[in-house]
Amino acid sequence: MTTVIDGKKVAASVIEAVKAATRALETEAGVRAGLAVVIVGDDPASHAYVSSKSKMAKECGFLSIQHTLPESTTQEELAALVADLNADPSIHGILVQLPLPKHLNSEPIIQSILPEKDVDGLHVVNAGKLATGDLEGGLVSCTPAGAMVFVRQTHGDDLSGLNAVVIGRSNLFGKPMSALLLAANATVTTAHSRTKDLAGVCRNADILVAAVGRPEMVKADWVKPGATVIDVGINRVPAPEKGEGKSKLVGDVAFAEASEVASVITPVPGGVGPMTIAMLMANTVIAAHRKAGRKPPRF
Repeated sequence: MTTVIDGKKVAASVIEAVKAATRALETEAGVRAGLAVVIVGDDPASHAYVSSKSKMAKECGFLSIQHTLPESTTQEELAALVADLNADPSIHGILVQLPLPKHLNSEPIIQSILPEKDVDGLHVVNAGKLATGDLEGGLVSCTPAGAMVFVRQTHGDDLSGLNAVVIGRSNLFGKPMSALLLAANATVTTAHSRTKDLAGVCRNADILVAAVGRPEMVKADWVKPGATVIDVGINRVPAPEKGEGKSKLVGDVAFAEASEVASVITPVPGGVGPMTIAMLMANTVIAAHRKAGRKPPRF
């Protein structure tokens, strides 16, 4: 029988651990974890994400601050706000919601966030720490950190002797995911659009992670029997069966057929997605513990 991972359930258990760590920090050190979320413009999807992040931060017991800036905000104004948040001792995590409006350059903004407050794990210092195997010193990008929770629950902390294939080499997901798997002693292949015989490479994977943004690209015959399949794709495709003009979310893996072959698989939606916000909360409480000079919890 194939195990379908319930991402909502796993995310809820991470959130419970975050709440406990938040309470302990406040009780024992008098420090309340603080998260500031910055959103510029009026992209509806971004606003939906931000409101769910702010709501979850409050639920975790954090000091939760949201800065909603108009579309007309200049690069200098946004940079000044980030500088203020960097200097604010009550804020342990800073998140600037992407994408920014087209006239703003996101890269210098992201890199101006102090690495120890970069709860999205996008600063080059945090990326560099992860790449060099320093998992204790930096903050890990939230989606790969969440996917890694699933891998650990299935295979344990030590992946020695297991082949892992990550399809996708983005800075946001593919590269940090490969680094996390490597740090856990897996033998890792980072595959991508230029990989020769991609299906053959994937068939060698005990752990197959798909993050390419192509709907249902990974077919059943790409999957090694008994493999663990982590699907990070979120693609909206037409769903005429639901009615005219309707759509549905699918992953990068053809779930129905791949779940006949895999031993463990994540669904879309309801797999990796819920973990991203949970790991953002985890990173915030880790950052708050470090700032207070305390050993951070492990999630």
